[in-house]
Amino acid sequence: MYPDEIVQKALKLSQEGWTDREVARRCGVSMGAVQKWRSGTRRRSADPADPTSGGIRRRDACPRCSGLELDERSYAYLLGLYLGDGHIVHCRKGVYRLEIACADAWPGLIEEAAKTVGAVMPISRVGRRRHPGCKLVGSYSKHWPCLFPQHGPGRKHERKIELADWQQEIVDVFTEELVRGLVHSDGCRSMNRVRRTVGGEDRWYEYPRYNFTNESMDIQRIFTDALDRLGIAWRQMNRKNVSVARREAVARLDAFVGPKY
Repeated sequence: MYPDEIVQKALKLSQEGWTDREVARRCGVSMGAVQKWRSGTRRRSADPADPTSGGIRRRDACPRCSGLELDERSYAYLLGLYLGDGHIVHCRKGVYRLEIACADAWPGLIEEAAKTVGAVMPISRVGRRRHPGCKLVGSYSKHWPCLFPQHGPGRKHERKIELADWQQEIVDVFTEELVRGLVHSDGCRSMNRVRRTVGGEDRWYEYPRYNFTNESMDIQRIFTDALDRLGIAWRQMNRKNVSVARREAVARLDAFVGPKY
């Protein structure tokens, strides 16, 4: 086995977006070893108290299948990210990769997404892949479809999206985290500038508001149902956009969402 410092160096380079071939050359190891480390299949000493060690078989490392504890707060946030900017890809031999697209303009969001993916599926290594204008944050597991039953063929807005009963129970408790994830993926906080004619003169006014934009009416409904549970007023601007603009509603979202960073 390679020393742990070599493994950590390789994982760091992979997270920075280097290809497996480039990482292998820089670390002086085989490309196959890099692929195993990146996908989380490296053999480790067993520690039953550590879910990231060999003490738990990978095929059993699923909160839905084996009864492992699920970080429900993190899951509610990750569910929001997934419904907005996430997708699950079938890679090989029943292994799937969950990826969340995070714009390069928001480095804080990239880090929080990586932390959240790791909290929900701690058995798997979290990586970042470079993509034009963004980082694809994700990890490999056979069990991502267990945690996200919304996964299926085609784009989300072209098929039915609804929460399973167990998901609804989680977001009923962690509604703020769900809304935060949805806004961080498909929403924004901005200043709206409007013109009013007062006494024959044009005057401009600015006020903050939140917008949520998604093609799927089902996902919009998940968002607005969550706002209703929180008592936050919203308005349907058009087919794709939901607006939160009332002063008290914006202040409520500011308390737990705020601008992207």
